[in-house]
Amino acid sequence: MDGIHDMGGKHGWGTVSIDPDEPVFESAWEARAFALGAMSAGLAGANLDAFRHALERLHPLDYLSDGYYGRWLACAELLLVDSGVVPSGAVEARARRMSGEDVPEPGEVELNKPQYERGGAGSLRTIDVPPAYSVGQRVLARDLHRTGHHRMPAYVRRRVGVVSAIRPAAVLPDATAHFTGEEPQHVYTVSFSSTELWGDSAEPATLNIDLFESYLEAAT
Repeated sequence: MDGIHDMGGKHGWGTVSIDPDEPVFESAWEARAFALGAMSAGLAGANLDAFRHALERLHPLDYLSDGYYGRWLACAELLLVDSGVVPSGAVEARARRMSGEDVPEPGEVELNKPQYERGGAGSLRTIDVPPAYSVGQRVLARDLHRTGHHRMPAYVRRRVGVVSAIRPAAVLPDATAHFTGEEPQHVYTVSFSSTELWGDSAEPATLNIDLFESYLEAAT
């Protein structure tokens, strides 16, 4: 889906500054948020792709203002509400009660944890269909605008690249994020020139991006 989370390649956000001495967690609450985020996915019956899709569904203002681990906390709450483990509004109500407000408990909800069959351990799969594209072939990244989850960066849409490697087939995040099955596909490393992506004024470079077969079509 298109959202504020897909910031790669966009102008106006400035240079990313990297602190070589940055601690793993700047505050103790960040470590707890990290643990809660990981635990919530298991409690909610979610997977990594569903977790990413939950992050994508956060309000854009919250996504920008909450910070990295603030987003993890919001994502944990969203997954638990989706699955009926926690009633909607329960976290806010408890926080208000802890500050002294007289707020009633939210009503009970029905448990609705997703159930899906996995075709094996991890995400890699073996499929009988041969790859549609070969190393050295020019391919076009399709102009995808899906309301659900997918893993194609917006800045490669409608851009032409060259297949530089064929990777092992893997489950399709577009499907597993929504618990509709695995739909394994071939995965390709596609090399794009920086000028193809951002124009002639871009600094010369090559970007290698792994893309699922359904994200591509043969370039004419």
